[in-house]
Amino acid sequence: MQSAGSAAGAAMLAGMPRRLAAQEVPADSANDRPAGPITYRPGKPGQRPRLVVWITLDAMRGDIPLRLRNPATRAGLGFLLDNGLYYSNAHFGHSTTFTAVGHAALFTGAHSAQHGIAGNDWHIIETGMNIYCVQDDAHPVLHGVKSKFGGYSPNNLAATTIGDELVLASGGRSRVFSVSGKDRGAIMGGGHLGKAFWYAKEAGGFVTSDYYYKDYPAWYGRWATTAPVDACRDRVWALIDTPATYRNRDRDDVRFEKGYRHLGRTFPHAMAADKPADLYAALPYSPFLDELTAQLATDILRHEKLGHGEATDLLAVSLSATDYIHHNWGPDCLEAEDNVRRLDALLRGFFAFIDQHVGLDNTLLVVSADHGMDAIPEYKKSLGCDAGRHYPEKFLRAINDRLRKRFGINRDLAKVFWNPSIYLDVEAIGVLNLDRATVERAAAEEVFKVPGFAMAVPRTDMLAGRITDTPITRRMQRSFHPTRSGHVIVIPSQHWYLYPEPDAHAAMHGTPYAYDTFVPIFVAGGGLRPGTIRRPVQPEDLASTVAAVLGLAPPSGNTGTPLAEVVEATQAPCLAPTPTE
Repeated sequence: MQSAGSAAGAAMLAGMPRRLAAQEVPADSANDRPAGPITYRPGKPGQRPRLVVWITLDAMRGDIPLRLRNPATRAGLGFLLDNGLYYSNAHFGHSTTFTAVGHAALFTGAHSAQHGIAGNDWHIIETGMNIYCVQDDAHPVLHGVKSKFGGYSPNNLAATTIGDELVLASGGRSRVFSVSGKDRGAIMGGGHLGKAFWYAKEAGGFVTSDYYYKDYPAWYGRWATTAPVDACRDRVWALIDTPATYRNRDRDDVRFEKGYRHLGRTFPHAMAADKPADLYAALPYSPFLDELTAQLATDILRHEKLGHGEATDLLAVSLSATDYIHHNWGPDCLEAEDNVRRLDALLRGFFAFIDQHVGLDNTLLVVSADHGMDAIPEYKKSLGCDAGRHYPEKFLRAINDRLRKRFGINRDLAKVFWNPSIYLDVEAIGVLNLDRATVERAAAEEVFKVPGFAMAVPRTDMLAGRITDTPITRRMQRSFHPTRSGHVIVIPSQHWYLYPEPDAHAAMHGTPYAYDTFVPIFVAGGGLRPGTIRRPVQPEDLASTVAAVLGLAPPSGNTGTPLAEVVEATQAPCLAPTPTE
């Protein structure tokens, strides 16, 4: 018998435009929007969900979804508000607010010392090599696709994820799939025991590595080619709604925004490019990347029959376009607002698909973000703020010149910078017979002499706990890894752009300040009554919350606390999902 949730979804889909109903691609114009809110019968308390859908909105600062969505519609975000709990005061507990660290924290409930991810990249002190967070040369991308790194896997992730715990507790009956516009977003969500797929511009499509499969599953054929991306060639990113309805309608050419190559700075943004490689590189800087990611997620859900097995399944979907758009146009521009409106429509179609194929009454929805985003520093400076842009080559040169003079030496000691660490040349320190702790402390002191830095803490002080106890330093401690972090941990001043590539983007994240730690949290399903919770919480609490709902042990490195409102309303007594009627 069809559940009430599925019946509602089928009825709603019957009135949708055929293109949206078939592929769940959000419409290109306001006239194509499906009308009316999504409604469903909430699951009963204690009814175990058959499916957990965990959506991560990359770089979606906590104020942006509700502030920039179209107030005249009740689409995907409206559905979450109408049918679930909204935590309006959620801040990450760590300072290294980057994609890899945020995703690792979300799915493990842990911090860097436990989950092992010290940043998107870090320096290996013993070998002098740099490593990318999901780099694994032993596991190349399938079909010989050349990539920036030799291969990809979750082997740098030291803790189990909520998906791993689900598979372990079910004896392998639960299935975990993760898809993202970024490799690190997909791999952290998939954990060690799931399957992960991600967009690779080098391939012009979605790929995976041989860590997950020896070959692509049969149903994956079209995704293992450039066909879905090539279909975007003739598309144009234009406003989805009437221009007069936009809050940022006068901000289509914000001062200091960069745009992206042939997409330009202002609407409309035509995807067409002279070379396929240019199209593939530009796709992430448009909402069309999220559309394709959601299409792939629906294909996984349908072909793998998620939510219809013996045990609860998990589908992790990380939508990456917001991050790319905010980086190059800034989070306060017209592009950012239109992206939110398109994302709102995308979520509505995705939820409708879930309702049709599994039933929203059988599904637990978790929606959050991996970090926020600050405004463009030059724009902030034009408004009178103390803001700027760091150039690592310049500040490393300044620090080295001062250390040379301080120790009377003729060798550089500050070797490389990877957020948030300065790594020293330990070989040179040994040859010069210097004390490493003394050099670390001296380097930290010299950082303070460079304008635009708020804090610098030597590695030895971090290890010994000799650090002032403040909210910012507590976030620094949670981001510190005893072997992967550098010798001096630095924090820029507020509104100062700090990244190894200083001119790569217009806007940046990666600090312990509120604009980077603030993210939304929505949880819907499982008998939850709608409401807004304003007390402080952390996104790291979500992994232990889902574990408690499903009756699982929390992930191995978990430090989070289950969200009481969710657990009390959804507590389930057994491992097996409640059968549908």
